[in-house]
Amino acid sequence: MSLETRQKGGAARRPFSLVAVPGTTLSATVGLLLLYSLSLSSPVNAAPTPPPAIEGTFRVAAWNISFFRRNEGDLARELSKGDSPQPRAVAAVLQKIRPDLLLLNEFDYDPKAPALFQSNYLEVSQVGGEPLAYPHAFIAPSNTGMPSGLDFDRDGQIGGGGDALGFGVFPGQYGMLVLSRFSIDRGATRTFRSFLWRDMPGAILPPGWYSDEALAKLPLSSKSHWDVAIRLPTAADGAPRTLHFLVSHPTPPGFDGPEDRNGRRNHDEIRLWADYIDQDRAGYLVDDSGRRGGLEARASFVIAGDLNADPVDGGSVSGAIAQLLEHPRVHREAALGALAPRSLGAAEAAVRQGGANLTQRGDPAFDTGDFSDGPRSVGNLRVDYVLPSKDLEVCASGVFWPRAEDAEFALVNDQTEQSSDHRLVWVDIALPGRRCPR
Repeated sequence: MSLETRQKGGAARRPFSLVAVPGTTLSATVGLLLLYSLSLSSPVNAAPTPPPAIEGTFRVAAWNISFFRRNEGDLARELSKGDSPQPRAVAAVLQKIRPDLLLLNEFDYDPKAPALFQSNYLEVSQVGGEPLAYPHAFIAPSNTGMPSGLDFDRDGQIGGGGDALGFGVFPGQYGMLVLSRFSIDRGATRTFRSFLWRDMPGAILPPGWYSDEALAKLPLSSKSHWDVAIRLPTAADGAPRTLHFLVSHPTPPGFDGPEDRNGRRNHDEIRLWADYIDQDRAGYLVDDSGRRGGLEARASFVIAGDLNADPVDGGSVSGAIAQLLEHPRVHREAALGALAPRSLGAAEAAVRQGGANLTQRGDPAFDTGDFSDGPRSVGNLRVDYVLPSKDLEVCASGVFWPRAEDAEFALVNDQTEQSSDHRLVWVDIALPGRRCPR
């Protein structure tokens, strides 16, 4: 479940104003305005809609689209009609960004739903956009909503979302979907849905919270962790190229108590990928087929997903996302440098909405989630990531977050949550044997 799903209902959005927001100072407001003005002067990602991926490159994107519904089967029934406003808005954004490889978080698990979304929405022009087709898809079960038969949340009752293997009210709620223009090597694809949290060496389990019986059933992954093997076009030498698309959606670090069980789980869910790409640390990992170990040292990868952790703000365990952003195998510039995804719209939204955004330490241009801004809320955060391995050549990146003055703003209007309160993150990467255009 994403960070914002159970946080709505906070303070209303504030109109743009130079008046200090209650609980903050005018200097804080002015400081954020200065950050926004500096962002406006930057030539990087000035337009919310990027040009199509240039020949010789491919575009990877991740987006939490909030396609979770109240009941099992509701999403497929909705997608079968072709006229639902939220899926139309999501499809319109995707037709603008046109990723070649795409992760969608919070897509309820239903084997019928991916084809319905494609045929009734993506492959139909939305707001004048060019239809978009993905010949390859990967969807698999999620731990969300799977009954444990135990009182995980210790509320004295067994049942409900808090006692599921991952929070959810029915099996597969808040699931994931991968769509790809490239073929998927299913034989080389791995999943880590069943790996137990207690089996991670040095796991930061909440002391005294879970019984031995509970730890024998509680998986590390609140949804699942997938290594989806993508077959990229061969290079000039004819050698096959595989890209490992490492996708997940860790639990949000909240909705618990002083034991911080969700924050600790979030940290270790992120750590799974940090260990998986490190051969010296991955030996303990066992996938759902019984195969042990992590990713080969020379393998190319992209880590993607709503990871529910901001580098400096929010409520995650200190250093949680740094496990990936500062990992020696992750592309440093795409994680923390000049090629890290950002947008003018995020910087503008922080100023326009005010509230909790004015007390944050991070640069708002990197935000990807538009969350509640009330005085007891987290404000907007960077929680969604596309992190290539350092051997890949990154050409461009961005976040689809239009400013209020942009025509595309209607697709993400924060007053109506037209598509999702997350924003799509994209990165362009050179294909094997090719180089970024200069």
